[in-house]
Amino acid sequence: MTEYLAVLIFIFAGVGIVLVTFLISRLLRPDHDYPEKSLNYECAEEPVGTSWVRFNNRFYIFALIFVVFDVEAVFLFPWAVAFGQLGLYALVEMVLFIAILMFGLFYAWKKGVLKWA
Repeated sequence: MTEYLAVLIFIFAGVGIVLVTFLISRLLRPDHDYPEKSLNYECAEEPVGTSWVRFNNRFYIFALIFVVFDVEAVFLFPWAVAFGQLGLYALVEMVLFIAILMFGLFYAWKKGVLKWA
C-alpha cells in the first residue's frame, strides 16, 4: 500500500508544481493588450486576412505520415548497424515492421491522402 501512496504523492506534487508555476507566471507577466499583439507574423510583411484560417486536414495527415516514416528511419538505422549480430529473428521482425508501414503507406495512397492539391 505504501507504493501506491508514494505514486499518489508524486502525482499530487507534479500537478501542484505545474499549477504553482502557471500561477506565478500569470502574476509576473506583463499584461498589455494592443492590436499588433494579435496579428500573425509573416516575415516582416503586412499580414493579409486574419490569423484564424482553417487549414485542410490533409496537411496534418501528410505531416503525421512524414513523422511515421521518420521514426521508421530512426529504428532502421541502428538495426542496420547491428544487423550482423542480430540474426534471422531480427531480420524477420524488421521485414514485418516495414511491411506494416508499407501497408499503411499504400492505404494512405489509395485514400488520396498523399495528393498535395
